[in-house]
Amino acid sequence: MIPAAFTYKRATTVDEALNLLAEHGDDAKLLAGGHSLLPLMKLRLAVPEVVIDVGGLRDLSYIREEGSQIRIGALTRHHDIEHSDLLKRETPLLAHAAGTIGDPQVRHRGTIGGSLVHGDPASDLPAVALALDAVLVAQGPSGTREIAITDFFTDFFETSLGEDELLVEIRIEKNSAQGWDFQKFTKRAIDWAVVGVAVAGPRVALVNMGPTPMRAAGVEEALASGANPAEAAERAAENTSPPDQPTASADYRRHLAKVLVRRALEAADTRAG
Repeated sequence: MIPAAFTYKRATTVDEALNLLAEHGDDAKLLAGGHSLLPLMKLRLAVPEVVIDVGGLRDLSYIREEGSQIRIGALTRHHDIEHSDLLKRETPLLAHAAGTIGDPQVRHRGTIGGSLVHGDPASDLPAVALALDAVLVAQGPSGTREIAITDFFTDFFETSLGEDELLVEIRIEKNSAQGWDFQKFTKRAIDWAVVGVAVAGPRVALVNMGPTPMRAAGVEEALASGANPAEAAERAAENTSPPDQPTASADYRRHLAKVLVRRALEAADTRAG
């Protein structure tokens, strides 16, 4: 449970962080809140030679309204998202889901950007971002670029973010009129979800049902064809490959996905504006 030796670098600006990434390449890992990277380092599943701490970049911590969008800095803490009046009003799914993550200590340290970049299929916010059809803004040596959330998660713990890029912002269209809900089943309140479901209008995303965070395409197709929540939920496990573990088998997760999708769709219907 002790990480391998590494060099610690603390970035004080975005440009400094990008310069350090350029200097150290794939030998470096970025540290924000630490709740994703540090456990992997302790288990020696991640062995970076250099850890670049970006947790102090306060200019990447904000929640603001710009036209039809809500823009969130990548280093915004879960606690701030949970308690944002703007998000509660305009993007309530995100505020609600952030409030269910871990415990208060985790929510005060963990960041939305760290959660997304980590790409863990068992994490809540990647699925929420998929349901909200978010757009991510990455900054690198050549400037900034936008990445659709549907193109972001590429494989298990892998994303389309370049090794020399830093996630700087998350952009979400206002959706307060949409029906929404977030459901997850955990063995204990602070655990990773055995299965989770995020619903935002016509979009449904799944937690821990494959090697990446994923949309429930079969459910969305059924809803578009006029199916009711119970009928649509029967397709929740289509084209999924949930982990098969002693704590929860793949078949159990497939069954649970159907149950949670039905509950989430029914709850979302009651919230539709």
